[in-house]
Amino acid sequence: MSAVGLSGVHLLLTYKCLYECDHCFVWSSPSSKGTMTLARLEDIIRQAHEIPSVERVYFEGGEPFLFYPLMLRGIELTRRLSLEAGVVTNAYFATDDRAADLWLRPLAELGISDLSLSTDSYHGTGEENKMVRRAKRAAQRLGIPVGLIEIESVEQLSCSAPKDESKGQLCFRGRAAAELAGKVKKRPWRAFDTCPEEPPKIGRVHIDPYGNVLFCQGISVGNAWEKPLKRIMSDLNPEKHPIIGPLIEGGPAELAKRFHVTPKRAYADACHMCYEIRCALRTRGAAKEILVPDQLYGVMSEDSRART
Repeated sequence: MSAVGLSGVHLLLTYKCLYECDHCFVWSSPSSKGTMTLARLEDIIRQAHEIPSVERVYFEGGEPFLFYPLMLRGIELTRRLSLEAGVVTNAYFATDDRAADLWLRPLAELGISDLSLSTDSYHGTGEENKMVRRAKRAAQRLGIPVGLIEIESVEQLSCSAPKDESKGQLCFRGRAAAELAGKVKKRPWRAFDTCPEEPPKIGRVHIDPYGNVLFCQGISVGNAWEKPLKRIMSDLNPEKHPIIGPLIEGGPAELAKRFHVTPKRAYADACHMCYEIRCALRTRGAAKEILVPDQLYGVMSEDSRART
């Protein structure tokens, strides 16, 4: 795998969030541990810049606006290095129109390329939704490209109504596997013979506060605090990766077969099966260093990076 294929680096600036949504991939909550230091943030942005194919850096979480000065510094450095910058937020700060303008104007002045606002029934349909609408209006006034991230609800999946194409697909991994998978109709485990992610071409990675370079939430391909990102990506052969390889060959069904894990009879989707198989593998051999951090498996330890 060459680093040439990597176009986007998504930084999980923090795992902390004001909300505790049932569908959250990364188990974010007000009590979650883990936030990037300024030095680590600057280091990883420079590492991303060293890979010629990388075009953009996204600031995500958790909720990146909780650490506003840190986020602004990261965006400033990203733009100074001629990379595009994007932000994903739930817009909790948009308590009125003036506040929305106040918080977003510096992002407009730095020239971010995208503001993605998370809004759906999981985040809340009252004041939470109003804050997103205010932030969207403010972004439009300020000339910031803005869009909504709205995930389909469990109720929509459970009924026979046509799929709303404007909404993203609910994936049953992370907290969603624990809180929501039991509310939808399951399919036999043998049906899940492909991975819905993007192997063998890996166009983006997420990097968390502990340096974990994540192919998907909870599947690490290396640690950027221990080895340069450019080298991690150039050395990566997805087909030979202990976890990604089986997923490429035959999806979660092959992962279960390869590691001799007896699957349940049925799962909500491929992500659900993959997540549960990985949970079962976390105490086994080399998988202990790959299936990290604890945070992404709902284990809120003081140091969520890995078991060492």
